[in-house]
Amino acid sequence: MSQSNQNQDLTVTGEGEDESQTNSRQFVTFTVGSDVFAVEMQPVQEIIRVPEVVRVPLTPPSLNGLANLRGNVLPIICLRSLFSLEPREADDATRALVLNLGQPLGFVVDRVASVIMVEEDQIEPVSNIQATINTNLLTGLLKQVGGHELVMIIDFAALISASFSENSLLQRVSSNAGAMSLGDVDSDDEASDELQLVSFTVAEQEYGIAIDDVQEIVQIPDHIVSVPKSASHVRGVMTLRQRLLPLVSLREMFCLPGQATDERSRILVVSLAGMSVGIILDSVNEVLRVPAAQLEPMPPMLARDQAMAELTGLCRLNDGKRLVSVVSAERLLQHQSVQRVLNETDKEPSVDEELLDTGETDDEEQLVVFRLGNEEFGVPIDSVQEIVRIPENLTHVPKAPEFVEGVMNLRGVVLPVIDQRRRFGLPSIESNDRQRIMVFVINELRTGFIVDSVAEVLKISRSLIEPAPSLSVEQQRLFGRVANLPGNKRMIQLVEPRQLLADGELDALARVA
Repeated sequence: MSQSNQNQDLTVTGEGEDESQTNSRQFVTFTVGSDVFAVEMQPVQEIIRVPEVVRVPLTPPSLNGLANLRGNVLPIICLRSLFSLEPREADDATRALVLNLGQPLGFVVDRVASVIMVEEDQIEPVSNIQATINTNLLTGLLKQVGGHELVMIIDFAALISASFSENSLLQRVSSNAGAMSLGDVDSDDEASDELQLVSFTVAEQEYGIAIDDVQEIVQIPDHIVSVPKSASHVRGVMTLRQRLLPLVSLREMFCLPGQATDERSRILVVSLAGMSVGIILDSVNEVLRVPAAQLEPMPPMLARDQAMAELTGLCRLNDGKRLVSVVSAERLLQHQSVQRVLNETDKEPSVDEELLDTGETDDEEQLVVFRLGNEEFGVPIDSVQEIVRIPENLTHVPKAPEFVEGVMNLRGVVLPVIDQRRRFGLPSIESNDRQRIMVFVINELRTGFIVDSVAEVLKISRSLIEPAPSLSVEQQRLFGRVANLPGNKRMIQLVEPRQLLADGELDALARVA
């Protein structure tokens, strides 16, 4: 292959062979370390630059991660790691060979040398050399090709079988019967006496809105279309899944000082009676479960203030040290200026009403997206009981299982807390104010898992969710599905909450709790 060809991605097509070459076979040769190898052309789909990957916890170190190749999920495997060579950074020559071995797999090599035609008499069968070297991973050797005395032909199927023997890397998952469907988790009997609020911050003040009124939480778009002659707190409209969404700044609606949005800013999409509006917030904090008895009415003086009309009550938490003002979605949407921009939006074609009429919203899943390191994970929103801050001190329990970070008092209930980073084999980090505890009920046992941050609540079309490649037994149990969002250059690994703990671990946790 010429130097100019080496710097291009190569798509391999199955062209017919010339009759004069019926005794010839085509190979791709490549280097890993100081050795030269070959693979027959037939399974080679293409040769690409090493793509960006999403790293997958609980998988062998030779798996770089998952890449998005034109909308398809592609596992990327490092041959240097499989061959126990020193790691090195990818450079201009580094390539990934995409082979179809029952499913497409990408193998990172140091350099692709050439594509060659080889006569049958230049191929040495492995049976001739089995007595002297281990040939389990070879299908033969090429003699006197490309200026090399011998080039080893790698049996990639055998290589994967040997390296991932128990993990069935070559098998795509054909069904996802064990995946949790929305609504599988029953509500507690106490839910009727509690308020579930999404808490958020605006100008360093904390507010909450009923989670039933929250449709989703999304990031600030790159482009917002302004609405002429609208109130100052109406920022404009954005497109959200083929419909127009009005955007309102709560800072300006509450007559608070303006502030530019940043990476922590979010849009809270509230919906009521078929109307939706996006509320721009400084940040989203957590999901609170507050006893109804702790909700106090607004003081009469404030209740008469029109500027405070959207607030319906106050929650005093932590013995009164924490004050959360409750915002009414209904009053917010009835605000005159919000109604005006909603009416302007209604003049534009909307897909939202069509979805409501045809029931196509059943084709979406609503997920809570959280982060560990640079990777994003998602869980069904109905599986999350609540999201809380990490207390200043977790109580460490003597002789507790090693995976338990400690316990905390959550409204009179002992909650075991597990570090999700440690569970996924990731390096630990120092505690910070962005970390949260996500609370799940697993086999009737309430358990908290520490995550780096909770990013957003997101609705995803089920057409974008597919079975994840089976990379290890534990990975497949926990991350059986992946949401592939090529338009946003995102890949979200979907966690099966009921698989976060094994049966033996559940028994050990029950004793702690």
